[in-house]
Amino acid sequence: MAGVTVDLLSGLDDGQRAAVLAPTGPVCVLAGAGTGKTRTITHRIAHLVDSGRHPSSEMLAVTFTTRAAGEMRLRLRALGVPNVQARTFHSAALKQLRYFWPRSVGGTLWPVMEHKLRLVAIAARRAGTDTDSSTLRDLASEIEWAKASLVAPQGYLAAVATHRRDTPVAAEKVAKVFAGYEQIKNEAEQLDFDDLLLHTCAILEDDAAVAGEFRARYRSFVVDEYQDVTPLQQRLLDAWLGGRDQLTVVGDANQTIYSFAGASPRYLLDFDQKYPEATVVRLQRDYRSTPQVVSLANRIIAGATGPAAKLRLTLTAVLPDGPAATYTEHADEPTEARVVAEQIAGWIAAGQSPSGIAVLYRINAQAEAFEQALTHAGVPYVVRGSQRFFARADVRQALTALRSAAGQGSGARAGSDGGEDGPQDGPGEGPTLVALTRAVLGTVGLSAEPPPAGALRDRWDALLLLVGVAEELATADPAAGLAELVAELDRRADEQNAPTVDGVTLASLHAAKGLEWDAVCLIGLVDGTLPIQHAETPEEIEEERRLFYVGVTRARTRLAMSWALSRTEGGRRSRRRSRFLTGLAPDAPAAAAPAGRRAGGGRCRTCGSRLDGPLEIKMGRCGRCPSTTDPELVEALRTWRKARSAEDSVPAFVVFSDATLLAIADRRPGDESALLAIPGIGRAKVDHYGDAVLALVADSREPAASHG
Repeated sequence: MAGVTVDLLSGLDDGQRAAVLAPTGPVCVLAGAGTGKTRTITHRIAHLVDSGRHPSSEMLAVTFTTRAAGEMRLRLRALGVPNVQARTFHSAALKQLRYFWPRSVGGTLWPVMEHKLRLVAIAARRAGTDTDSSTLRDLASEIEWAKASLVAPQGYLAAVATHRRDTPVAAEKVAKVFAGYEQIKNEAEQLDFDDLLLHTCAILEDDAAVAGEFRARYRSFVVDEYQDVTPLQQRLLDAWLGGRDQLTVVGDANQTIYSFAGASPRYLLDFDQKYPEATVVRLQRDYRSTPQVVSLANRIIAGATGPAAKLRLTLTAVLPDGPAATYTEHADEPTEARVVAEQIAGWIAAGQSPSGIAVLYRINAQAEAFEQALTHAGVPYVVRGSQRFFARADVRQALTALRSAAGQGSGARAGSDGGEDGPQDGPGEGPTLVALTRAVLGTVGLSAEPPPAGALRDRWDALLLLVGVAEELATADPAAGLAELVAELDRRADEQNAPTVDGVTLASLHAAKGLEWDAVCLIGLVDGTLPIQHAETPEEIEEERRLFYVGVTRARTRLAMSWALSRTEGGRRSRRRSRFLTGLAPDAPAAAAPAGRRAGGGRCRTCGSRLDGPLEIKMGRCGRCPSTTDPELVEALRTWRKARSAEDSVPAFVVFSDATLLAIADRRPGDESALLAIPGIGRAKVDHYGDAVLALVADSREPAASHG
């Protein structure tokens, strides 16, 4: 056993070793990007088992993606502890529900819906709400946020007010859709993914016998990516623990990017308050990226504000020097896409594997131009989306075709003929597995030549990946046929082990979380996209900064950042590079405003630069200049707005939007003329609300000053 312990500790740095050897009980590992957190926590689990503190059967490790859980299982197996459960929250809850449901609830477990849009559409129609696909997706996301935040339909309106949350349709309508969806789902005796966690919580909290049996089985827990847990996931974790403290959490507050979905870093930030005796370890040695990338990441996050700043990690690079990051401004998006594609083609020609390159963007709509440019440049690519590979409609259709062909007799092992065993090598041999696969998939869209960029190309690429699985299987087992291929694909689907292609990855910044590449192109870095236009509050802007930080830290060696001044070729060059590049990118002469550009945007009252975008114009201050907003005045204005909206029986935003309140607190107008100078405030608003607003400004800590 001593030899195993030495192996588990060899090659670890001081921080990693401290985390592995920390005593049982509450342990918090603050792990920066690229600091070897997966290695650390798997070695800690193996050490707890090897030292006899916990048998492997007593441990449960949870994370957020099937990919991360699969990687954890592989590493634990390599360390000699294959029996440790490593699952996502939802997978763990489903396993527990299947076991305990018959005893605690009765009958068999209700089926779990793969998608909820059909039921959301029914509920939306009954509530008199739009049922176009975009609205339905937004409503589904809002329901998921509510359930992840432990908000029931009857409490939804209050929660929206508390969180000052923008809703896809009127909040009252969302509440009706939410309530109707839950009713329809329960009447159909079906579960959605959030129900897995909710019902597991309910059983463990209400059934003492079940809770006792579970807690006797699992005594030690490890939670990865703890900065991203939701209130629902934390409630489940508390139900698992049952008041115990055998818990190791791993997280990085600098990488909190899922607040819109209900995630909250407060559980990580307050861990040492909940567990005063907790061991806290910091991992700050970056083994992923060059000093140039690490230094840039540190500079980005150094500007962060808010509660997460108290756990800010400053990374130290371990790797040797690499190339400096590049910053490129383009006239328009088509030019940006073309130049980036040509640069990537050059890297590949110089020996870089396409799969080691990524193009990362803030919103999925940015991908299309780069798909076209890469196709034109002859560069293979794969779009990494939120939908799981085996859940795609085109992949399911292909699997159905393969399964049907295998059942009709085409699934005989390749090369067999009327009972003769083994492959045949002569001219009369039967078709190979790969040939059979291509023939079957040809009926569902696999053509000899790839179609142009778009949906057809996405389907073609997916089908080609299935051919790749057939090629791998044929290499491992030359006698394999379609039946064996179907069995292999079913196994991969169960494990969510999607096939991959050696192509450049196109992914949103959210989808890139947890991944890394040799070279990363961060594109579309303009205000209004990063930070996104609807990010208005300081908290929302800070989350956008963390998203930028996540994008930068995905790069191992090369990092190329770019932006375009116009969306369309020949269009008005009205955009500005992202405010997050201030102090990072070299200063460049401001682009001359094209003819016909509206001059009404004005100039920054602090530095005199041109204002771009509705928020800057409203504030009268550019994003580069420091804020003068009084947070106490903002809170006073919001409290007044809430009371006034209730008095007038109108939604709060009808009184003033959040952006307008921020502008008032930033400008601190001293009279009606200064108030009228704020875009969005007209004479009617001043007549209705001017006296009250000006009084609040006058009562704020600093004397009111007119900036009009």
